[in-house]
Amino acid sequence: MAPGHVAYGLAAQYGMRITAETVMAWERGTAQPGERELMALAGVLWCAPGELLAAASTLREHRIARDVSVDDLARALGMTGSAYQRIEDSGRWRGNERQAEALCEALDMSAAQFLTATGRNEELAGLLTRAVTTRWQAYVRPVDKLVPLDRILIQDVLEQLHTDYQSLMVSTLSWNTTGRDRAGATGDEGREFLDRVVERFWSTAGI
Repeated sequence: MAPGHVAYGLAAQYGMRITAETVMAWERGTAQPGERELMALAGVLWCAPGELLAAASTLREHRIARDVSVDDLARALGMTGSAYQRIEDSGRWRGNERQAEALCEALDMSAAQFLTATGRNEELAGLLTRAVTTRWQAYVRPVDKLVPLDRILIQDVLEQLHTDYQSLMVSTLSWNTTGRDRAGATGDEGREFLDRVVERFWSTAGI
């Protein structure tokens, strides 16, 4: 179907005044259809809404990909529809740990996808950085509150990451070399570990 045909279908079937240029912008990724437009577009193209999305990265995209309404999802979480809608609009999670687990189950999201969709990767990176560079035990509870994973698993992962980081720093510092080059290499390796600490957290957790 040409963009003009799609625009005609949106007008004829759903009463939407969408131009062929707008359809082309959706195809190129320079503009995004709203939820109502996406549902109508799926109807015109005879496919599921999720098939029109790239890898989902927001709560809205995960919900649409699973074809779940706001009210149905809110009910599963024990929230009002308006309360959940505010979370989705802001991209910031405000529910409790039980609701986070229910959300992941309802939308079939992994813990890593949940953190990305709720904009909490930066917060997790900060906690993990402090955990591996200081006393990891102090960060089990904060990470547990942030990440919908079993607490024992979180404890094991933090301990392993701390061991890996400290071993890396000890091994690089213990080389029998002198001069700034080795010191610079030590710093680079430590920074590289911390830059990828979130990725290491998920891989160590087996996710």
